[in-house]
Amino acid sequence: MDRDELAFAGVVRQAELIRDGEVSSRELVELYLERIERLDPPLNAFRRVMSERALVDAQQADGRRGAGDDRPLLGVPIAVKDVEDVTGEITCWGTDAFTKPAAQDSELVRRVRAAGAVVIGKTNCPELAIMGETEGPAFGITRNPWNTDRSAGGSSGGSAAAVAAGLCAAATASDGLGSIRIPSANCGLVGLKPTRDRIPLSPLPEHWNGLSVTGFVSRSVRDSALLNSIAAADDSLRDAAERPPERLRIAVSTKPMLPARVHPDVKRVVDQTAERLRGLGHEVKGADPPYPLLNPSTTLYLKGIAEDVGRAERPDRLQRRTRGFASMGNAIPDGLFRWAKQQDEAGRMRPFFERHDLLLTATNAVPPVKAGQWEGLGAVRTLLGMAQAYPFTGHWNLTGQPAISLPTGTSDDGLPIGVMIVGRHGEEATLLGIAAQLESELRWTDRRPPVA
Repeated sequence: MDRDELAFAGVVRQAELIRDGEVSSRELVELYLERIERLDPPLNAFRRVMSERALVDAQQADGRRGAGDDRPLLGVPIAVKDVEDVTGEITCWGTDAFTKPAAQDSELVRRVRAAGAVVIGKTNCPELAIMGETEGPAFGITRNPWNTDRSAGGSSGGSAAAVAAGLCAAATASDGLGSIRIPSANCGLVGLKPTRDRIPLSPLPEHWNGLSVTGFVSRSVRDSALLNSIAAADDSLRDAAERPPERLRIAVSTKPMLPARVHPDVKRVVDQTAERLRGLGHEVKGADPPYPLLNPSTTLYLKGIAEDVGRAERPDRLQRRTRGFASMGNAIPDGLFRWAKQQDEAGRMRPFFERHDLLLTATNAVPPVKAGQWEGLGAVRTLLGMAQAYPFTGHWNLTGQPAISLPTGTSDDGLPIGVMIVGRHGEEATLLGIAAQLESELRWTDRRPPVA
């Protein structure tokens, strides 16, 4: 296997190669460090590259392998989104308003490291993970490896750009209104938003009033299945990609929850994916979900941002737009906030998911937007712009249901377009099974971006 093939081999394959003694963890870390030095400058995927620490950890992993250790991620280099604590490192949350190093790993990082993974660095995100774009005054713009004039998405844009460009095997991510799925769609990756509370947020008790979850971005469904099984401490997910689902009833819709124009290329990719699923033997019919007339998620999101601003160590260092988002959150009346918290959107959707096993829809309304699309704008204009680009993802954070973004097509100019498949609570295995069927048909892991 040549060096490029090795860089894109993915988590599962790299773990196999290390177990078989065909490659060492140190060789993988050195490969990725060289690629980061060479390819990351135009992308700006990494906020911090932990070179020396990663090499030491890799050396230890190789010693453990020689002693017979067979942990599932032993020696595999991954990156960590800079909202997760890594012992001794500052968790910046896309800003320089935090200054204290973390005393211990977050629970997600602890679990992947306990499984043997080597953390190679921390990836960029927008300030306080607010946006579906990765840019800000502290660490700059993260660009899409498929076209550096376009956005990698956000808020897990650094993670997505790094994985897509072959700078790490996979990366952690988080999702409050689409922040795993949006960058996965932009960068041609697999991004599973798990069921709420499936993976611990510790040390945070919750985030954005229950909207946020943690997870990963990866190149393949098999990688996603393994990583999520480890993070969720659920072995049943590990082989989910190897178990083809029985015939499923799938609703297909390109109706967004928020009023927005859906790009013709996006509609085409959703339709093409629906036809693929029919060809695989599933029952696929048009049906729109019963979205609410009023959207509670915006209220919970803005209130959550205000809380995050309140815990910043140096709030004076936050950008003007972030303070504008917090001001909107603080201005929400208590009665409206209580109303938003009390809405049973999972209950509203239950009858729909009794009639249908899955929902197929778009991830984003448009192909990747311009890099820095909302740079310099205020909070209101940014919020309205994001609502037009990303009107599909947020409702499923509100209901808490699992949803996966899959790179099933491209725009007319060759940029990745993702579709989203939504499942019932706790049924990630079904999503992974049908995702693996599509991956086998469409072979998106064979595609690599120009910056690779």
